[in-house]
Amino acid sequence: MMNHELIVHTQSHDYPIYIVASKKDAQGVLDLASPIIPFIKGRWVLVVTNEVVAPFYLADFESLLKKAGLTVAACILPDGESHKNQDSINRIYDVLFEHRFSRDCTLIALGGGVIGDMVGFAAASFMRGVNFIQVPTTLLAQVDSSVGGKTGINHPCGKNMIGAFWQPMAVLADMTTFDTLPAREFAAGLAEVVKYALILDEGFLTWLEEHGDAINARDGSVLAEMVFRSCQFKAEVVAADERESGVRALLNFGHTFAHVIETHQGYGVWLHGEAVAVGMMQALVMSHKLGLVERHSITRVAGLLRRFGLPVKPPAIDVNEALDLMGHDKKVQSGKLRLVLLEGIGKGFVTADFDRQSLIETLMSIDEYL
Repeated sequence: MMNHELIVHTQSHDYPIYIVASKKDAQGVLDLASPIIPFIKGRWVLVVTNEVVAPFYLADFESLLKKAGLTVAACILPDGESHKNQDSINRIYDVLFEHRFSRDCTLIALGGGVIGDMVGFAAASFMRGVNFIQVPTTLLAQVDSSVGGKTGINHPCGKNMIGAFWQPMAVLADMTTFDTLPAREFAAGLAEVVKYALILDEGFLTWLEEHGDAINARDGSVLAEMVFRSCQFKAEVVAADERESGVRALLNFGHTFAHVIETHQGYGVWLHGEAVAVGMMQALVMSHKLGLVERHSITRVAGLLRRFGLPVKPPAIDVNEALDLMGHDKKVQSGKLRLVLLEGIGKGFVTADFDRQSLIETLMSIDEYL
């Protein structure tokens, strides 16, 4: 299998993303350490993971780091979006203080997007900023949350409302970690992959349709190419707009609708990617209601999402409650809600100039389009 490497350019520093498929040794050990060791600052390392990922990778990962002469501590957090909060951040701080870590330490996020977001925020805030490295073990984290430096936690009033922009020193995306990834989590990651196609490149959507069977079968070479192309899209956007003042807002396609679902249902009831899949369908329907997207595009995208095992219809949510939750969204500026819509497949744009009635009708039901 061909390995891939690309560089993310940011104002603070450039950093690599390594996309690989490591082979386990004779003892069944997967080496997730060697590629990132050169990017560890100092000798003190805190590995943060969760109760699901730890049994698969933590012991071997710690052992490899210690063999490199590093002093390693670990923090194992509960799994799930419901634990992406200040309590978990405090647990990370507690371990850092307990082991007397200084500013030349490195935090490593070993897990999915929830772990990556929290570790990045802890790194940004501990002693006003220390280094961290992303080792994402889910597809969603590899193609989206581990790249670009958006970190943070949830608040009962809104998702990702507390956080910071803090770039990692390196990202290691190893396809072999998909061997332990449940089908539902894998499908959730595919929603973010489809997102890139919808907002940036119709040709990539065609590629996903053509390789759908191989993707579902988790063909390593196809997955590596898919992850590489997705990271390439995100790296280009981040380089152009690191702090989401312009084009980077396109990456929120479907997310304003999705955050309504996640907040209403309770964090973790719906996986983020599942909510994004439905949110993208709602954004597509609204784009159609505004005369921007042909109806057959809605059918086309719904077919691909279903093929990948993703939902396309939202749960029942009162329209007024949904509108209220949208009012807490980070994309509200000067009291106006901004949405990411499409002028066609591959042509996303951000706007606050839309017909409110079209939004209300979209929130009420999209069943007639599906």
